[in-house]
Amino acid sequence: MDQDLEVQPDQSNPNPYFAKQLKRGRRLPTGQPLYSATCFRDGSISTVSASTDICVSCTTFNILAPIYKRMNGEDCRESQFRDFWLSRNERILEMLCWRNSSIICLQEFWLGNNELVRLYEQQLGSVGYEMFQLARTNNKGDGLLTAIKNDQLRVLDYREVLFHDCGDRVAQFFHVQSLVPVHKKGHQARFQEMLLLNTHLLFPHNSNCCLIRLRQVFKILNYLEHYKVEHGLFSVPIILCGDWNGSKRGQVYKFLRSQGFVSSYDVAHQYTDNDIDAHRWISHRNHRGNVCGVDFIWLLNPIKQTCSLAESWKQAVFGIIKLQSKLREAGLKGKDAFSFFKSKNLYEDNVTLHEFHEGLRRLGLTQKELEGLTKEEIGDLMLAADFNGDGVIGYDEFQVASKVVSRSSAPLRDASNEMTRKDTLNGLETVLDVKDAFLYPPEVEQGRWPENYSLSDHAPLTAVFSPVYGMRQVVA
Repeated sequence: MDQDLEVQPDQSNPNPYFAKQLKRGRRLPTGQPLYSATCFRDGSISTVSASTDICVSCTTFNILAPIYKRMNGEDCRESQFRDFWLSRNERILEMLCWRNSSIICLQEFWLGNNELVRLYEQQLGSVGYEMFQLARTNNKGDGLLTAIKNDQLRVLDYREVLFHDCGDRVAQFFHVQSLVPVHKKGHQARFQEMLLLNTHLLFPHNSNCCLIRLRQVFKILNYLEHYKVEHGLFSVPIILCGDWNGSKRGQVYKFLRSQGFVSSYDVAHQYTDNDIDAHRWISHRNHRGNVCGVDFIWLLNPIKQTCSLAESWKQAVFGIIKLQSKLREAGLKGKDAFSFFKSKNLYEDNVTLHEFHEGLRRLGLTQKELEGLTKEEIGDLMLAADFNGDGVIGYDEFQVASKVVSRSSAPLRDASNEMTRKDTLNGLETVLDVKDAFLYPPEVEQGRWPENYSLSDHAPLTAVFSPVYGMRQVVA
């Protein structure tokens, strides 16, 4: 286990989403059965039961803590104006209650304000949610809130994961089980189990933050692997929710894809990993006015084969090295970028360990205060890239080492599409099928940020999953 990882506005302008739904005459159903979920892109409610189609829906949303929301200048924050932050969060709660998701994962939840905390506890508690809160370390003021519908899912285990890094980031980890069986045979019933995680990775203040975010994801996946082994949960799907502060073109996305995870939204819309689909949708407009898609609900089904976690991490680090800002600013690509590491012997097509270390230092990737690469990690990277074992890195070796995952032109698929149904119960898996995924407001699905949207600087993302039982991986 990683030693640094510790486990423990204006009401007169109504929300157009609710105006549209009320005009259609939709209301939340009364007397709901045991299992229900929001299953349609237009926000309508689908009530389902064990005898029909069971859905598990999940909403992730960075709600922009009032202590960070800028108002009328750099030094002015929404937290100074109670009426503003209270009104905005009331509208957020209205949307969440209407959404009626099985699981709600919030980031930048203002835990430092007791009035706001009580507001969420009362409103979400009144509609049947069990809530779990986790503050960022070093009294940052905000943190995470995960709410789980207590008439749909049972929490079997809850852990608090502290990264102990310069970003003071944390994660919430859950082992949950459905209250309704996904399969029955005689007196035997099988319930859907899932591993769930809610997190908020470091904001990219500078190019070195990419490395820190990558290390945060490595810690998450490493912890999940240890937990699965410790509890024998090799056939349980994993859902990762949150604000990942990186787009589809970043190394975090490529790293997770190399480990078999798929973006639920991209699966639902049949988008690919290619650059042509990288900007089809957005979920965030930052304080600089830049827009990008950074909020994801990742899914990993148990039958999905993955490569080594350590090897994928090394390849992702090489990808970061190739894309460092100092190399881009100098217009260095291909062999020119590779030559950046050669301090001498310029006519030899290789880089020594000393030259590699010195090049990383000049790129700012070894600074201790910014949690840069350690000497041990640099040595491991060197060994990983030295395929022929001659003690140096050649240009071709450098190119191969930085390829994390190929940019597939085929639409992303969830694991249920790669399996066949069997009649026997022995050796079968229960996987999650992505039924749907959608963002609000709808303009962000077209890559546009509407000026009249004021709930947050992020768009809420909802994914809907359906358990598929009796599936087995196709053997080629």
